[in-house]
Amino acid sequence: MNDHVNFTEGKIIGPLMRFAMPVMFALFLQAMYGAVDLFVVGKFATSEDVSAVVTGSQIMMTLGNLVTSLAMGATIFLGQQIGMGNAKKGGAIIGASIALFATMGAVMAVSIPVFASGIADIMKAPEDAFSQTVDYITICGAGMIAIVAYNLIGAIFRSMGDSKTPLITVAIACVFNIGGDMLLIAGFGLGAKGAAIATVAAQLLSVSCSMFVIKRKKYPFEFSMKMIRFDGEIIGRVVKLGIPIALQDFLVGLSFLVLQAIVNSLGVTASAGVGVSQRVCGFIMLVPLAFMQSISAFVAQNVGAGKMDRAYKALKSTVVVSFFFGVAMFALSFFKGDLLTGIFAKENDVIQAGAEYLKAYAIDCLLTCFLFCFIGFYNGRGETAFVMIQGLIGAFAVRIPVSFLMSNWEPVSLFHIGLATPCSTLVQILMCFGFLAYLGKKKPKVNMLPKPGESDK
Repeated sequence: MNDHVNFTEGKIIGPLMRFAMPVMFALFLQAMYGAVDLFVVGKFATSEDVSAVVTGSQIMMTLGNLVTSLAMGATIFLGQQIGMGNAKKGGAIIGASIALFATMGAVMAVSIPVFASGIADIMKAPEDAFSQTVDYITICGAGMIAIVAYNLIGAIFRSMGDSKTPLITVAIACVFNIGGDMLLIAGFGLGAKGAAIATVAAQLLSVSCSMFVIKRKKYPFEFSMKMIRFDGEIIGRVVKLGIPIALQDFLVGLSFLVLQAIVNSLGVTASAGVGVSQRVCGFIMLVPLAFMQSISAFVAQNVGAGKMDRAYKALKSTVVVSFFFGVAMFALSFFKGDLLTGIFAKENDVIQAGAEYLKAYAIDCLLTCFLFCFIGFYNGRGETAFVMIQGLIGAFAVRIPVSFLMSNWEPVSLFHIGLATPCSTLVQILMCFGFLAYLGKKKPKVNMLPKPGESDK
């Protein structure tokens, strides 16, 4: 089974859309993965459990995004090597990446449960939901090995132009998670603790099942277990590319944690309402997120092949397509937000609080089609340091100050607090356009490894 795609030749928009569709479906299932937790908890448990899942899953999402973002270093590096015709180095790149991320997962699995109570305290988890929040963080933290492996599989295969294998992986996890939630939450009444157990078990089972799928595939390079080792040169390249993206995503996620902490201080209803609206946002942002991941792989291969004209055409095409979806999602979220939040909550106060906050995110739908496509483009081009800088400025110079200001503006409104997100997105878009003008025809950054037989003779 050979699913890898060469993006450096032929048409642009068709192959890119075909690649993006499985990515979008995978993101949809991943959003479903988290949404099912909240849906089942919202229908079969208490507001305290909802608040605990909201706060705990926001923390785990931030850590999961950290892993995914760092793994983008492997995506970009391997994609550039394939574009340069140096695909035979792929096995060594994958082996070194597995060694790196396995170590990271083990460290997180030990440390997160130890600090779970302190993390919940920092997050200002409501007193009524504090113990449930600690339980959720502890259980999910202990399963970080599975979460890391789950994210690394997707990153590696996207770099080869294969978006179907990550879709299979997340589909398996989603099915197991739905079954686990219904059994543990609806059946045994375990609430937030049940949601956490189902999450970790589903990802562990997904990784195990996915290994059977992966073994049947053919690759444009050789790979064996003996290649899983610490290669300083390769790990250095992966980390150099991945750390700026990971740091940016982690600190941006941290800014959302700060925002969640601000909302938590307003009480359980506000905490649960914002959490519900964020689950909805996981769905309405699917298209720009899919294009962000897809264009990174597309651009990386074309940068390696020296075909920047194709990279720029891909950027323009994805922005246009994404914008049409953005307009539709804006209308739905702004005018019918209560119907969307009502899917995940049963208490009217929580539904209305979520709908109020969602109106601000609706505005962001019109902006992210530009920002996410730019981020994917710059990541694939190797300009990960800029991606980090623009993300940090948006998060800490705009999002946090605006949300804090709005939380103290009487009367307090979740819509006003939520406006911090589109404000930061607008600033980041302006920076992206400015950086595009600055780059002009500047030669992209290409991370080269010697081809087989050159340095290893």
